[in-house]
Amino acid sequence: MKATIWHNPNCSKSRAALETLRGRDDIELEVVEYLKNPPSRDKLTQLYSDAGIAPREGIRTQGTDAKERGLTEADDDTVLDAMAADPKLIERPLVETEKGVRLCRPTERIEEIL
Repeated sequence: MKATIWHNPNCSKSRAALETLRGRDDIELEVVEYLKNPPSRDKLTQLYSDAGIAPREGIRTQGTDAKERGLTEADDDTVLDAMAADPKLIERPLVETEKGVRLCRPTERIEEIL
């Protein structure tokens, strides 16, 4: 199985998800440090669609100005534009497999797509 993790090595939840993925020998893993290599707006659209959540459900509020900017209540286009322009607004970790996409908070959600 192929899996991609949109990863931030400074995040404990992201590190835990990565550890889970690396602990399985049936996974061909791609690790994308999204702060260095941010996903495009189109990729973000696809990830949230495949996860079955609205983009604002995937916005990081802790340590960002997302609430002050009204992004937690904004429409999808506004949120996606903001995330594409400033990837620190993307909550992590996002994990994508052939079974779907999950925002792995809590980390155990990763099991739903493995």
